Amino acid sequence: MIRKYKTEDTDALISIWDTAERLAHPFLSTEVRNQVRKDMRKIYLPNAETWVLEERGVPVGFIAMIGTEIGGLFLDPSKQGKGMGRQMVDHVAAIKGPLTVEVFKDNKVGLPFYERYGFVVTGEGLFEASGDETFKMAMPKS
Repeated sequence: MIRKYKTEDTDALISIWDTAERLAHPFLSTEVRNQVRKDMRKIYLPNAETWVLEERGVPVGFIAMIGTEIGGLFLDPSKQGKGMGRQMVDHVAAIKGPLTVEVFKDNKVGLPFYERYGFVVTGEGLFEASGDETFKMAMPKS
């Protein structure tokens, strides 16, 4: 089941982020990781349109949207590779239409996921907090 984020989900979502983020972004420093964790609680989750994927009433993943841009998509690593990430993207795309995302070039989890989904690279960017390069990607319009 996918439902809207509630404030009481915060700790569970940060826990999911902690485990999934380490696999996706092992190149980020502890300092950057700690700052993002604080920002998730105070800035990102409260201000993004976040959808929570539940399994038997327990959050196992989430997708945070800023307009039509995926600000974050994280899934408990034990649930990865089972179509649940696609399910979350499908859910949001059905509501908002074609989506965009910015993903680290070195993200060995997220980048292949978005490529398999059909997102295409539309540009490049930089994550200023760490200096890591990113790809800007977009879902095909059709």
